[in-house]
Amino acid sequence: MTAIPQVRTRRTGLRGAVCALVVTGTVLTGCSDDPDAGTNGVGKLPADQIQTKTRAAAETADAVRLSGTVVTSGRTYKLDMRLKADGGTGSVTAEGATFQLLRIGEKLFLKADAGFWSHEDGEGDDKGSDTAAADKLDGKFVKVPQGDPSYKKFSGFTDKDVLLSGLLTLHGDLATDGHHEQSGTRTIRITGDDGSGGTLDVSLEGKPYPLRLERAGGAGTLTFSGWGKPFELRAPAKGETVDYGKQLPTS
Repeated sequence: MTAIPQVRTRRTGLRGAVCALVVTGTVLTGCSDDPDAGTNGVGKLPADQIQTKTRAAAETADAVRLSGTVVTSGRTYKLDMRLKADGGTGSVTAEGATFQLLRIGEKLFLKADAGFWSHEDGEGDDKGSDTAAADKLDGKFVKVPQGDPSYKKFSGFTDKDVLLSGLLTLHGDLATDGHHEQSGTRTIRITGDDGSGGTLDVSLEGKPYPLRLERAGGAGTLTFSGWGKPFELRAPAKGETVDYGKQLPTS
């Protein structure tokens, strides 16, 4: 009389073990009758509603870390930024040069090595003065004046709302593309025009935050983490800061 329940128990245990192995892969498949069981439920929604909810979750989050690449105007930028409402900090790499950005409110600072500030095409006395100026700026936080043309460009990398509003919109007809996994978190994937308009993985655990974005047209791939995790923005010490006044030196 007890043999049948024991067999069922063994089969259930074996099925659970197989499911555990499957969950470690990229795509979650048929181990559960309902792949959305125990999730936040957005996986059951149409793709346009998922996009709306993930944008809302991102907008209301206190903080986020954004890392990956963005291709725009023919240039590739590698980003690793931590962002919140009143500023951000992190690094940007473009055309072989890496620099750090720090924004606290409206105050924006840029930190780079001497190579970033030097003029490779300088000649004679100008070249010598350029080198001397670059050496003085090496490793310093240079305050970017708000009137400088570079202020808007650089500050955009530190602006949570600007970055997310420009990134978290897929192009074309939206559709869902199955249940997936990103860094151990279950996700639902939505696509634009079967992927040619971009793909976005949205968390099925907790709030429906975006976790991974592939931009349309091969324009970069970004991951999002640290949603809502606080971090401190600390102004650099006076001895580490250079203020050039109304305009930065050309670099």
